Amino acid sequence: MLQTSYEAKTKDLWVFIETKDGKARNVGLELLNPGRRLAAIQGGKTVALVVGYNCEEAVKEAIAYGADKVLVVDDEVYSHYSTDAYTAAIVHCVEADCPTTILMGASPMGRDLGPRVAGRLKTGLTADCTSLDIDEATGKVAWTRPAFGGNLMATILCPFTFPQIGTCRPGVNKKLEPDYSRTAEVEKVDFVFPADQIRIKVIETIAEEGEKVDLEGADIIVSGGRGLGGPEGFDTTIKPLADALGAVVGASRAAVDAGWIPHSHQVGQTGKTVGPKLYVACGISGAIQHLAGMGSSDFIVAINKDAEAPIFGVADLGVIGNLYDVCPALTKLILADKD
Repeated sequence: MLQTSYEAKTKDLWVFIETKDGKARNVGLELLNPGRRLAAIQGGKTVALVVGYNCEEAVKEAIAYGADKVLVVDDEVYSHYSTDAYTAAIVHCVEADCPTTILMGASPMGRDLGPRVAGRLKTGLTADCTSLDIDEATGKVAWTRPAFGGNLMATILCPFTFPQIGTCRPGVNKKLEPDYSRTAEVEKVDFVFPADQIRIKVIETIAEEGEKVDLEGADIIVSGGRGLGGPEGFDTTIKPLADALGAVVGASRAAVDAGWIPHSHQVGQTGKTVGPKLYVACGISGAIQHLAGMGSSDFIVAINKDAEAPIFGVADLGVIGNLYDVCPALTKLILADKD
């Protein structure tokens, strides 16, 4: 008989932990933070689902970052990501013990895997979420994501089918402080997908060339926007300030679309979602698309000559002035303090 829907067998919440070379990727570890909060409200455990090869290190990391239990699907067939194998592994686990909720990263892997898993399980999927909560009226997960080109934020419920599945942007959630003294139940799932049924195989891995911009892992970001007026502003103003702070250079979509700086520097809905300790926005008005990508920063400094700019609404410290006056003066003060 064809399975038409699944019923939640537990109140547990699962977090899919992406792996690379047996180690956990940041996006899954980040999701253990909201995962623990939501699982506690739902009255269940936070379960890390690890799929990969030689994943002992990833299992230890998942426990250290908050998992109450770890399900492990570990075999050489999962050494490289494939939609076929990973989907089958996750569906197999759900069929055995369907949780109420599954969180995945809105990474290249998660964007591919999430819809396929949801389709197989005949349940809904809310993609590219920037905020997670529990709806008080229904007890279901309230998934919040940008909508209509990022011009508003929509909150979506999946009230009729289980598991509830959503992909969440990397960098939105902060990882918990790791505690490697924690212990948790580890369950090895005996499921090996037939290698000859994987329709796409990795032939060669080519290292990425060109400038590497680690916005998601940066503690400090200095970003420039339309207010720079041209590409030279990044070289003469933004980069010197970033160098003085030991920061990574970011940019708004307007600056990237104008061709002033490569897309790899873009912060926002169509760029990277970041959560640094310090975010300095220079000449950025603060459109909702940009705020969706940096709103979770610990401390936000805004420099803009327009006192009505929306960026001041989220800034912890606002400087109203010409960035070409303010930034060099700030750079000079920072360098003088270092001397």
